[in-house]
Amino acid sequence: MPEVRLTLEWPDGLTSELYSPSTVILDYLKPGQSLTVSELTSKGLAALEQASERVRARYGFACTRVDEERLRLQQAADNYAGDALVQIAAA
Repeated sequence: MPEVRLTLEWPDGLTSELYSPSTVILDYLKPGQSLTVSELTSKGLAALEQASERVRARYGFACTRVDEERLRLQQAADNYAGDALVQIAAA
């Protein structure tokens, strides 16, 4: 399964990487897009869930790294106001 890595630029200029085991994340988050922290969190968590389910459908088990990515995304988002903007770029 092709994996995807997106670079997130947070409101204070810090960057982080968001990993997905599936390209399905690109249906939710697109490089060049700006989203509020709330939108990013909502769409990102939904995309990671769907990506993990795609792995389960193909290999018979969910992607355990997705659990880590969900936690990292939520923890990073908790540092910012929900209406602050995040830029999404390809890694």
